Amino acid sequence: MFRSLHIKLVMILLLLVTSLMAVVGAFLMTSVTSFYIDDFYAQMSETFGESNAAFVHTLRSEAAQEDGMQRIQAMIETYSGTLGIDGRNRNYYILDARTGAFLAGSDEGGETLEQTENILTARNGSVGDKSDIAANYMDVAIPISGGDNSFIIYIRDNRSTVSSLNSELLLIILQALLVGLLVSVTLSFLLAKTIIDPIEKLTEGTERIAKGDFNETLNVESTDEIGILTTTFNDMASVLHKTLEAVENERNKLDTLFLHMTDGVVAYDGNGALIHCNPAAAALLGRKSEDCRYSELFETMCPFAHVVSLQRSDFVESELAVGDRSVEVCLAPFSDEQRGGVLVVLHDVTEHRKTEERRKEFVANVSHELRTPLTNVRSYAETIREAGDELSRETENDFLDVVISETDRMTNIVRDLLTLSRLDSGRSEMNMARFPFGAAIDAVLRSIELEARRHHHELTRSYPDSLPIIVGDRGRLEQVMLNVLGNAVKYTPDGGHIHVTAGESSTGDKVWMEVADDGIGIPEADRSRIFERFYRVDKARSRESGGTGLGLSIATEIVQRHNGTLSLVDREGPGTTVRLELPIIQPLGGEAAHE
Repeated sequence: MFRSLHIKLVMILLLLVTSLMAVVGAFLMTSVTSFYIDDFYAQMSETFGESNAAFVHTLRSEAAQEDGMQRIQAMIETYSGTLGIDGRNRNYYILDARTGAFLAGSDEGGETLEQTENILTARNGSVGDKSDIAANYMDVAIPISGGDNSFIIYIRDNRSTVSSLNSELLLIILQALLVGLLVSVTLSFLLAKTIIDPIEKLTEGTERIAKGDFNETLNVESTDEIGILTTTFNDMASVLHKTLEAVENERNKLDTLFLHMTDGVVAYDGNGALIHCNPAAAALLGRKSEDCRYSELFETMCPFAHVVSLQRSDFVESELAVGDRSVEVCLAPFSDEQRGGVLVVLHDVTEHRKTEERRKEFVANVSHELRTPLTNVRSYAETIREAGDELSRETENDFLDVVISETDRMTNIVRDLLTLSRLDSGRSEMNMARFPFGAAIDAVLRSIELEARRHHHELTRSYPDSLPIIVGDRGRLEQVMLNVLGNAVKYTPDGGHIHVTAGESSTGDKVWMEVADDGIGIPEADRSRIFERFYRVDKARSRESGGTGLGLSIATEIVQRHNGTLSLVDREGPGTTVRLELPIIQPLGGEAAHE
């Protein structure tokens, strides 16, 4: 089956050849007919025209004789060669000018001769030489009058010669047309092969590119328009390949970004249908990606139509509560010339909100902790000033002792706050060095031993002498241990028991210390918050014991700076057990080793 373009080329060439031969044939046949007609009338004009006036005058003289018709016939017979009269195709007739009746002639069938327009013209006294290319004959009628006689010499040609010649021309044209058609079919095959083969290659190349195969380029086999088209196609394929690679690279970047970013991103088209929902968004919304419909999640927050109608630089902010989490929502339109939609960005602000609450609580606690001793200092100072000499020396000293105590308390609060600030900002340097973990525990126990005796506590220890040497800031870690032991002494009723244990982990990369007491313990509701700043289980008792509520917070910061943990150990019975766990080697290089 021929391809459509091939058929078109064949049909165009056949139509072209046929049309050309038809035009040429029609022109030739018309030209031949016109030539014979013109030649006929030129011949008649030459014989009967003004250029041969003597012949016409002789005819008129002969017509005036009694036997004028015979004399005219004899003269016509004499000039038959000049007039081309052959008795078959061209004949002469002598007619009566008055009645148009046939008198004599070369054609015996003259009695049935029709009265043509030229005969009628001659009967009216004028030469009838009007030609009609559409008629199947040529004729001329010349009126000849002499004396009382009036005749018409009528010469008629039936165009048989012209018809025969036109038939021969038509046959020749048809033969030429047949040869032309054969030649055109052959040429069309060659032309189609020349044009269609490169087009087929271009089509195959286009199909490969449509399938994403850019490995092959088309061979340029000519320098004509097809060759230029092939070169342009190769250049286009190269540019398209680079463009698609760049687009794919950017799309992969965006996919990776959306996949791994912590913020949620949800995109909807102009009709509100879901386009994309990354895992973070699904997790924040607590739904599967395909269930994150705008109408169910954000329509009450801001209608979809309103967001789409916004300018591209505008957006809508709101906040969404999902379970116990707070999610900040930003809705913005995106659009191009063809389509648009809405992009929703989700940001988990739960911790931020909690941090804000803790900050507010921290400021309130600091204000409260400082206001109480300041109030006491002011009250006792005013009492001393207003009482004057009325106060005894002993009472005045008691009041001054309170002022000094409250001042020391404020100093401790400020010192602990400065310590926390340095730890938070990273300005508090840790003097890392190697030291025996067991020796540090011993030193802390010796410093707390007198305070434990004062409360009649039984302080016991249980750990091997071969505890490893660790890397850390010994002074800071001893501060942590002292804080944990001090809390155990403070919050254990007099006559209690405090037991200190220590050891090395089974993996050999950590050391630990536990302080267990049988004191008042920590309620379950407070266990998760005791390491927060200013948090106290029993606020009244804590203030009585001189605590600031910052000790465990500072201890936690120090331990975290050492990549360790400070935690409560679940246990049965009354009391509390605090566990300190530290790595033996810190992930820091170049520390000097000191023992």
